[in-house]
Amino acid sequence: MAMRAVPLTGGPVELRGALDIEITSAGVMPRRLPAWTKEQYQDASVYGVTVMPSGVRLVFRTDARELEFEVLTSTGQLDSDPHPRPTGMMELLVNGALAGRRQAPVGNVLRMAGRGDVQRVIPGEPGIVRFVGLPAGMKQIELWLPQQTPTELVAVRADGDVLPPLPDSRRRWVHHGSSISQCTEADGPTGTWPVVAAALGGVEVVNLSQAGNALLDPYVARTIRDLPADLISLKVGINIVALTAFRLRTFGPAVHGFLDTIRDGHPDTPLLLLSPVSCPALEETPGPTTMGPHGKIAAVGDPADVATGALSLAVVRAELERIVTIRQKRDPHLHYLDGRDLLGLDEVDDLTDGLHPSAAAYRRMGRRFATHAFTEGGPFR
Repeated sequence: MAMRAVPLTGGPVELRGALDIEITSAGVMPRRLPAWTKEQYQDASVYGVTVMPSGVRLVFRTDARELEFEVLTSTGQLDSDPHPRPTGMMELLVNGALAGRRQAPVGNVLRMAGRGDVQRVIPGEPGIVRFVGLPAGMKQIELWLPQQTPTELVAVRADGDVLPPLPDSRRRWVHHGSSISQCTEADGPTGTWPVVAAALGGVEVVNLSQAGNALLDPYVARTIRDLPADLISLKVGINIVALTAFRLRTFGPAVHGFLDTIRDGHPDTPLLLLSPVSCPALEETPGPTTMGPHGKIAAVGDPADVATGALSLAVVRAELERIVTIRQKRDPHLHYLDGRDLLGLDEVDDLTDGLHPSAAAYRRMGRRFATHAFTEGGPFR
């Protein structure tokens, strides 16, 4: 049977894990925050990470034996590096099982003088990713997009009939965190720790993590407040310390306000507050951070400033645990997890740059989270 185009909008294909789509000159760009939040971004990097589709997948049913996806990626390239950054993997699941992986094609290249500082765009062309030899018969398809690379969907083609997917009857888990929850370094979109944990826990995950931008922004709290959610988790602290975004006096009220907003929409939903995983540079020393020798993150704050309100990871963990303990008296569905239970100081060799876990460590974190959260006695049981 000849390949036939499938509508990207208004047809049988669902885009799950995204809260909005942006119509571009090339096609459709999924976004992980709703459109109304865009005018409130203080920094251009927020938009950049919002269109990195961590946890975003196309879902439909088909009896096709061959599928074709045309996409236009946008990947960064430092002026000091002769090659663009890796675009990541596109992974195809058939009836819930991994059936194929393909490298996402290089499209637009964003030339940068420094981290996140785009100097110019080198336009590229869409590329095509094919999956052939699929099982016969009607099946549920999920195409997971690369978690680290903005990806515009240009076309979907199939050599068979395409129908809307079966409804997802699993509980919905909404998670928000930093780059350590967006998981750029994972070996693929189903290797991020939230996706690993969700698969083990039998739930659907919506990952609202914002690399470098988990700063208790009110528009994120309002987004979570208004979303359907059966389970909620927040991983708080690493970006706040690294960017010196708060001091102790302002950090506590900001956490309370973020939680209060979410509780306006989800008064009884299980809510798990996670503190940062281990990061040697920031455990006792405040930010800001810089790239130190050998490509490792280094903190340039003064440890003596902690006594007057500067934040280290140790201070953040103690404050988050204190806040949860206080609020639990009237909010029994609020829980706390020390991030070091997911990745401890004895595992810092798994931090590729002193901050971000390796692909193997992300999978281990997902298994540990699932064991803590989803088993008998856990907050998401």
